[in-house]
Amino acid sequence: MIFDGFLILSAYLLGSLSTAVITSRLLGLPDPRTQGSGNPGATNVLRIGGRKAAIITLSGDLLKGLIAVVSGWLLGAAEAVVAAMGFAAFFGHLYPVFFRFKGGKGVATGLGVLLGIAWPVGLAALGTWLLVAALTRYSSLSALCAALLVPVWAIWFTDSPPFLILAITLSLLLIWRHRKNIRNLINGTESKIGTRGTG
Repeated sequence: MIFDGFLILSAYLLGSLSTAVITSRLLGLPDPRTQGSGNPGATNVLRIGGRKAAIITLSGDLLKGLIAVVSGWLLGAAEAVVAAMGFAAFFGHLYPVFFRFKGGKGVATGLGVLLGIAWPVGLAALGTWLLVAALTRYSSLSALCAALLVPVWAIWFTDSPPFLILAITLSLLLIWRHRKNIRNLINGTESKIGTRGTG
């Protein structure tokens, strides 16, 4: 029980490492929390720092979720504990203890968690994001569509109750974190991928 708690806490601390902020500091870029949309995520880093910085940020955020889950599997943790580790890493990204609890929206980290939990679910979510992004060029709309379908993919590809609960929780939190983007989409003021504005 104590070991399970240690694993979950470690996953949260891993998730709390803000790849966007760390990458920006290492590359001499402005703090993404003070530039563009103010969101420490890959889309905003793309706007202020270019493709290289965005790819590093995206990769780091995804790996946080993936490593948290895969380490749980490798250490022989139960399904419920692995699911809790995935949630902890995701929650750490949203509310990082190292950065005054002001984190990103969790799209890449959530994808990493899903790929580690059940890779078909993760790939289906990624495919949804890519399809909507190609059609609309709205990163936020792509994330929202993917989030809405994650529980469906989880039901389709896995029969684990802890993983289904995790998928639903991630989906709801992703939608909540994009509430400003939803308002912008409704008002027609949301920026597209590669342009300045919200993200």
